[in-house]
Parts: sequence; C-alpha cells; structure tokens
Amino acid sequence: MIEFSSQNDFNLEDEERVEHWLKAAAVKESFGIESLGYVFCSDEFLLEINKQFLDHDTLTDIVTFDYTEGKILNGEIYISTDRVADNAKDFNVDFDVELRRVIIHGLLHMCGYGDKTEDEKELMRAKEDEYLVLWNA
Repeated sequence: MIEFSSQNDFNLEDEERVEHWLKAAAVKESFGIESLGYVFCSDEFLLEINKQFLDHDTLTDIVTFDYTEGKILNGEIYISTDRVADNAKDFNVDFDVELRRVIIHGLLHMCGYGDKTEDEKELMRAKEDEYLVLWNA
C-alpha cells in the first residue's frame, strides 16, 4: 500500500500513476511494498523533523524513515515541496520532473542505495534517471 498526504496545501496529481510507477520500480529492484507513506510538507515542517530525529539543522528536500525488513519496503518519506520548487528552478527543470526525482530518491534509499560518497551519488543519480525514463515509457 502506498499513501500520499500533505501537511501543506500541495496536491499530488495522478496518484494512481505515481503508485504504479513506484511499484514497478520496487519490482525492478527486487523488492515488494508493504507500506509506504509519502508526506508532502513545507520547509519549516521538514526542518523540524530533521532537527528532532536526525539532529540536522539544515533544510533538505527529503527525509526517509526506513523500516524495511528483508525485501519488503516499509517506511515514511517526507518531501518539502518548497525545496523541490527551489531545486527545480536551480536545476532549470520542471517542478513535476524534480518532484518525481525526489519521490524515487526516497524509494531508492529504502532499496539500499546511498548518497554519501561521490560514487554513491553517481549511482543514485543514474538510478533516478533510469526511473525517470521509466515514467515516460
């Protein structure tokens, strides 16, 4: 089950398509999905989560709480739509494209992909790009 909710006034369009895309990505990575909760929120909301749970006093576009066991994905993914909008402008891409990148980024973290080292970042970006192509297929 995949659920989408908002702490702010953001409304995810085409939830059914996003859910199908995420399930296809999980299968391609050899995972099943038990429960994923995506929460769209403001910078301020996500900053408080970042401070409270991760002891980070910085703005971020995503925080993932991963409760995955084995090959079954479970977790909560918080996405700042404010950061996504700013990043879309900075990277000169459409908001919806950047949003999908961040949405799949959270799922990829839960599948075991990291982004701490340069090599990990490179692989993560390649995987994000792969699934963005799958969105358009």
